[in-house]
Amino acid sequence: LAAALIGSGIKPQTTVSVLCPNVPEMLELHFAVPMTGAVLNTINTRLDAKTIATILDHGESQMLFVDREYADVAEAALSLCGRKIRVIGIDDPAIEAGRMIGDTDYESFLASGLETTPLFDLQDETMPISLSYTSGTTGNPKGVVYSHRGAALNALGNVLAMGLSTSSTYLWTLPLFHCNGWTHPWAVTAVGGTHVCLRAIDPAEVFRLIEAENVTHMAAAPIVLSLLIHAPDEAKPKTAKEVPVQVATGGAAPPSKVIDDMETMGFKITHLYGLTESYGPSLICEMQADWEEMTLAARAQKMARQGVPHVLAGDYQVVDPQTMQPVPADGKTIGEIMLRGNTVMKGYLKNPEDTAKASAGGWFHSGDLAVLHPDGYAEVKDRSKDI
Repeated sequence: LAAALIGSGIKPQTTVSVLCPNVPEMLELHFAVPMTGAVLNTINTRLDAKTIATILDHGESQMLFVDREYADVAEAALSLCGRKIRVIGIDDPAIEAGRMIGDTDYESFLASGLETTPLFDLQDETMPISLSYTSGTTGNPKGVVYSHRGAALNALGNVLAMGLSTSSTYLWTLPLFHCNGWTHPWAVTAVGGTHVCLRAIDPAEVFRLIEAENVTHMAAAPIVLSLLIHAPDEAKPKTAKEVPVQVATGGAAPPSKVIDDMETMGFKITHLYGLTESYGPSLICEMQADWEEMTLAARAQKMARQGVPHVLAGDYQVVDPQTMQPVPADGKTIGEIMLRGNTVMKGYLKNPEDTAKASAGGWFHSGDLAVLHPDGYAEVKDRSKDI
């Protein structure tokens, strides 16, 4: 695939975009595009045509891989673009929805790659590897640039924090377009683990795959946890797995009822905190041994915290944004979470003003308001702005 990309004219630091669900082609592109020195731009499949067109234009995309399910929105977006973009269609015999578009299909394009094609030789670890766009709730989405170094360190951090190994099997309930799946494509492969792709969230299919593929790890938004909990009884396992499935979840902290229900079904939840600008997780609510002895309500209160720095991420602090002084670790005084280190973005693409503002004082300003507890765990209380 990398050879085919190079043969078609893709050069280092050009942009290759992808609009598709969690299918094998999406995973393959996470490796092939960086092997050319180009920048991978995974697009949120829930966006409208106008926003997708804005992303394609702003990122100066040269090629777009489109799954047949998103043919209509892709064509509408391309009609709004101010640039010519080559389109490669991705087929899936498992679905009838949608249609194929593009001047060639994925498999034919793949076959055009020559094994003798010299691949890109990375000499500068700070070169961009991917381009992820923020949700854009305060205007046009911002293009967040990740480096090869940051992605590699975040992936290795996932290996350590999640306990990934050769025997790990990762189910893709987290969208791969979201911060490159929190860099898990590279993490799972780094240890020789197994990826299980999932086109759409269907609770019955999730439970089936967990059993059939002996899934050990997954990540999911709170809504996915809710869907699993409220799935029909016939879809749920009759008995919980002997070794719990490790589930990382972001967003709102899971309440005690959700924790209890998920544990009963054979899952172990870890709450994370992060942003697009931090490659996904930057804080992790690491479980402590004495929490196991607590009542469910008390343990849920501890697990609702956003935690301590994700291993290899770097540093964080909760500070008064006016004075930039750290707030006391009293669990009461509100401050803003600020991050710096290995897994903070290179910057916003073509946006030096917002980049400078976000990194004023040498720290990334998250916009999230939190307290710091005496044990060093942060707990988000509110947002100072929409990000």
